[in-house]
Amino acid sequence: MQQLLTRACSSVADSVGRGHVADYIPALAGIDPRRFGAAIFTRDGSHATFGDAGERFSIQSVSKVFTLAMALRAIGPALWERVGREPSGNPFNSIVQLEQERGIPRNPFINAGAIVVCDILLDFAGVEETKRRLLTLVRELAQDPTIGFDEQVADSEAETGFRNLALANFMKAFGNLRHPVDDVLDVYFHQCAIAMSTVQLARASLFLASDGQDPLTGSGYLTDDQARRICSVMLTCGHYDASGDFAFRVGLPGKSGVGGGIVAIVPGRASIAVWSPALNPSGSSHTGTLALEKIVMDARWHIL
Repeated sequence: MQQLLTRACSSVADSVGRGHVADYIPALAGIDPRRFGAAIFTRDGSHATFGDAGERFSIQSVSKVFTLAMALRAIGPALWERVGREPSGNPFNSIVQLEQERGIPRNPFINAGAIVVCDILLDFAGVEETKRRLLTLVRELAQDPTIGFDEQVADSEAETGFRNLALANFMKAFGNLRHPVDDVLDVYFHQCAIAMSTVQLARASLFLASDGQDPLTGSGYLTDDQARRICSVMLTCGHYDASGDFAFRVGLPGKSGVGGGIVAIVPGRASIAVWSPALNPSGSSHTGTLALEKIVMDARWHIL
């Protein structure tokens, strides 16, 4: 496994730094675009790392996988009454479809959908407790109590997140947000500001490769049906308007974030996390996507 990961990542090393960091979030503007890390965890506990695998970064929209898991565990299929599960075909922060579809986001991985998921979580606890529960879940999944929020990133998002504010208010006008917009966005901005390494992220995602159960601790987090549903939405919607291209090239359920991280799930086998901050035009890591394609090709893990 280590040889496979090293060979795959080394083969795309000349692409590191190509693209642009997410400089519209001031706290992310100064990140070195030439960082590159990767990690794999398998169901038997074997793992491999490459490069900057231990460096923490803002996982941004990769966090939507964890909040979706929390919401599905809390309310089950009722979640799909407030958020769809179809690809949007538009950028992650687009507002154009909400008017026509009366405030119901296309899926839980675009920004509008993730904001609704945060609103659902607030049905069960206040803002601070919801954030605490999210961190507790991620720490338990990663088996690492040191994971936390990058408050500088959260503050930066709050100061500049006008489009997210517009999305939230628009859905509030349609009655699809039940809690104060500021409270919902506080949770949303903090979930995006979770700081993790690829090692922590791959370990935390392993439950999705094992029918919702952590194969190393035996702890159950989701039913097998819920885990499959999340993986299905990751495959079709995890890369926004480039989800079809990612499925074509990588062929695994995956979720990207503008911090440069991507997590991919090999059902029944493993979880993979990559990180390189320079993004392609669709907002996903340029080098990370290439590395995943090479890893999957060499391991023959393409599920399609």
